[in-house]
Amino acid sequence: MSSTIDFYELLEVSRDADDKTIKSSYRRIAMQCHPDRNPGDAEAESKFKSVSAAYDCLKDPQKRAAYDRFGHEAFQQGMGGGGQGQQGDFGDIGDIFETIFGSAFGGGGGRQQPRRGADLRYDMQIDLGDAFHGKKTEIEIEVSQSCETCSGSGAQPGTGTRGCNLCNGHGKVRAKQGFFVVERPCPNCNGRGEVIEKPCDDCRGEGRSDQAQALEVEIPPGVDTGTRIRLSGKGEAGPRGAPAGDLYIFIHIKEHSVFEREGTTLLTRVPISFSTAALGGCVEIPDLDGETNSVDIPAGIQSGKQLRVRGAGMPVLQGRGRGDLVVEIAVETPTKLSKAQKEILQQFRDTETGDECPESRGFFDKLKDVFGA
Repeated sequence: MSSTIDFYELLEVSRDADDKTIKSSYRRIAMQCHPDRNPGDAEAESKFKSVSAAYDCLKDPQKRAAYDRFGHEAFQQGMGGGGQGQQGDFGDIGDIFETIFGSAFGGGGGRQQPRRGADLRYDMQIDLGDAFHGKKTEIEIEVSQSCETCSGSGAQPGTGTRGCNLCNGHGKVRAKQGFFVVERPCPNCNGRGEVIEKPCDDCRGEGRSDQAQALEVEIPPGVDTGTRIRLSGKGEAGPRGAPAGDLYIFIHIKEHSVFEREGTTLLTRVPISFSTAALGGCVEIPDLDGETNSVDIPAGIQSGKQLRVRGAGMPVLQGRGRGDLVVEIAVETPTKLSKAQKEILQQFRDTETGDECPESRGFFDKLKDVFGA
């Protein structure tokens, strides 16, 4: 495809099209004729080169103005040179890489923005009681903070920065790979477009150094294992004055000797004597709030039965109210009986008719039906 075809015709746009329209049309056509999508197709490869060259011209306001005035002659015999990384027919294919691969190759060629500091994680173990009431506590962490000597600039006090000689302050350099031209952050200045004349002795030009930091953490009532508490700006400091990351506190609840937890529900297993199970009674269970909960035991209760006390569980995180306390009954058979107790139990067994324990009687009735015993 001849390179003398009008650039606007190649990109299928009008001469008064705005930058957004030109870019959108270029991406669409370039994706259609990209060599990776048309292997071995010389015509598609030629078109790809031509539309890339057209876009390289029209996306630059100065080049576009020269083209609108002089046409292709504006770029013959070095008239359109100017600027680093002259590409000829190859154009700026960073945009098509960005569209196809979603990578960082594309972009407008500006300096890299300051890189935000990394987020940090801190694992904290607390008691169930602390999770119930909430608490304020202090932690100490070793974290990169802005260098006090250079105030985070990375340069010795009284000195500054200068433009990078390798990329001429653009922050990016271009290199040919076959018929591709790839744009990358400048390796000399790491994409900043400037270099430090005299790096700070304390932070070696990083603008940050590791320091111990004491932080106060407020744990709200109702937290559970896996709850994250975010401390904004308390993570690692960014290089050369860039914003700091965040610190995330991950909560882990220690096992409790009495209660288990399922969300806002507290569960406990309460053993009772078989006489209490048979006759009924009452047990008192203190909760994490210091209150005593009286739980009525109905006569004839069986092991495994659960009794629920409303509003005696864990508080709702960042909400109102509390969950429930669930009491699971475990009927305990006595292991040590006095002679008098044995006699009383023997008298009771002698008077049993089977109606006292309907579940047991029902089971043995089934055995008779199945096995004829």
